[in-house]
Amino acid sequence: MADVNRGNRPLSPHLTVYRPQLTSVTSILVRITGNAIVIAALLIVWWFLAASTSAEYFAVADGVLTSWFGDLVMVLSLWGLWYHTLGGVRHLIWDNAVGLDLPTAEKLGWAAIGGSAVLTVLTLLVI
Repeated sequence: MADVNRGNRPLSPHLTVYRPQLTSVTSILVRITGNAIVIAALLIVWWFLAASTSAEYFAVADGVLTSWFGDLVMVLSLWGLWYHTLGGVRHLIWDNAVGLDLPTAEKLGWAAIGGSAVLTVLTLLVI
């Protein structure tokens, strides 16, 4: 029988009941950084293609990538690359059925966040 009260209930009650947890946020962030890395890679490919096309077109692409916006995108992409890598390592650890308890999973999440920030700064200092 059809539910006659269906129109009176919220569509997603779980969004108002549960607060985001570190493990879910870090898992979602791994997916987001993976997509951001693809966008950054496309910008780098555009830069290379512009370099092989003409000096004028390369000047446009180089101007975009070396502007403050391009620098910001590249630094955030670098952070995303490190975070995505550390998130993948975290998932590899979980694939071996290690660290699945909540306190260890949260420690691994904080380690991925902090480690990616530290590795990003170290990479920028080395470059």
